[in-house]
Amino acid sequence: MAYKDYYATLGVSKNASQDEIKKAFKKLARKYHPDVNKDPGAEEKFKEINEAYTVLSDPEKRQFYDRYGSEAASAGWQGPPPGGTWSGTVPGANVGDFSDFFQQLFGNLGGRGGVGGFGDLFGSVGRQARARQDLEAELSLPLEDAYRGGEKILTIDGERLSVRIPAGVRDGQRIRLAGKGRQGGDLYLTVRLEPSRNFRLEGDDVYVTVDVPAPLAVVGGTVRVPTLDGPVELTIPKHTQAGRKLRLKGKGWPRREGGRGDQYAEVRITIPTHPTPEEERLYRQLAELLKVRP
Repeated sequence: MAYKDYYATLGVSKNASQDEIKKAFKKLARKYHPDVNKDPGAEEKFKEINEAYTVLSDPEKRQFYDRYGSEAASAGWQGPPPGGTWSGTVPGANVGDFSDFFQQLFGNLGGRGGVGGFGDLFGSVGRQARARQDLEAELSLPLEDAYRGGEKILTIDGERLSVRIPAGVRDGQRIRLAGKGRQGGDLYLTVRLEPSRNFRLEGDDVYVTVDVPAPLAVVGGTVRVPTLDGPVELTIPKHTQAGRKLRLKGKGWPRREGGRGDQYAEVRITIPTHPTPEEERLYRQLAELLKVRP
């Protein structure tokens, strides 16, 4: 087994304080955590960092490592012969063989003697990783709230959490809350957009239905239309037919690359459900004109 320089692994000097060791470990753990770093070898690097910190963060284990670890390496220890065991003496240590050496260094880790103690070092790292649990949950948002973004208070596993919603978040997008899972794991919220009574989102574009009275569709005019930024006046051209889509440029959903999509107002022609006598008279006149129209 090759000698491992735990100080080099954490990037600190042999005179580093416990605080410096802790800071170095946190920095490297964030960098190489498998949930953050998807590069090949990141997980193995993360385990090495945990292994080094497990020893150097414990003053007793660190003292023994400082005394015997580097001397064992400088003595030129090699792997045991096939089917054999380690033999020899580590300078300065009252140790009969290599198994006893690692028993003294790592014996407290797993409650077992011999090389098993060294194996428990990896076991403890593995158990810590398994105990760390990421949580998944769904976050239901009205479309208007998703457009604006902002803070939202949630209760997860009995804990009240303040979540920052990015403006323009989309259906299916995940929001990560670091350290809010179990045992130091993360919490991932999957956004689900609720249906809106006014708006329909398709890609970067927003669609609304606008009611246009029949006479206005014929002669033209303006109507008020809801947008995600508030109502606006929309010009209805003359002779507008039902189903026509009128574009409001730049009034759609925020694009990932910047800018915004468009909003489309789909025209729905309406007639009075309870016309006044005067309205009914005028519609009757229009109907008579349509009878004689070529």
